[in-house]
Amino acid sequence: MNKKRVVVLISGRGSNLAALIADAGMLGAEGSKASGAGESYEIVGVVSNKADAGGLQLATDAGIATRTLDHKAFSSRDAFDHALTETVAAFSPDLVVLAGFMRILGAPFVSAFAGKLINIHPSLLPAFPGLDTHARALAAGCNFAGCTVHFVTPVLDDGPIIAQATVPILPEDTPSALAARVLEQEHVVLPQAVRDFCAARLVVEGQRVCVNREL
Repeated sequence: MNKKRVVVLISGRGSNLAALIADAGMLGAEGSKASGAGESYEIVGVVSNKADAGGLQLATDAGIATRTLDHKAFSSRDAFDHALTETVAAFSPDLVVLAGFMRILGAPFVSAFAGKLINIHPSLLPAFPGLDTHARALAAGCNFAGCTVHFVTPVLDDGPIIAQATVPILPEDTPSALAARVLEQEHVVLPQAVRDFCAARLVVEGQRVCVNREL
């Protein structure tokens, strides 16, 4: 079986990227082959809008090609999106994963990769789209928080939900403490969602995603 080609977009330290690298069974930062379960895919490229993103080094250590596009160097959002589309398309991806990519992408980019563009968001969507999700969940008095993997549409943090994971909100929680527990779950559900996509287990029916585990 040919491995599916995955491109990951990041803006920061790349902890979700590290989880995907391990899951794909690629070389990790320690230089040893990870015993991943997701060897039906390979990460062929990592793209960041920040040259100092820590995840770029993770990719380099794993032998993955990297590209940097500084959004501040472009005259407009459309110009950046156009360059990003060309950069990602050059990898001929089967799937594009937004793993902490802190840029709102325009409709042309989303359309270019429609049906093969997913995002990990640190809340239980549709609750708390956007930023500061953990502080907002605490302020709202929620009993649970979590994360969501979803297909990307031109609407911010919208699109059919592929997978979610929940964590309880504790009385002593701070935004950072809650974020750390949610991040642990992100490292579980994102690789699983990528495996399911690459194994063609996902069936989208309107806003609903069904997962066929028998495939």
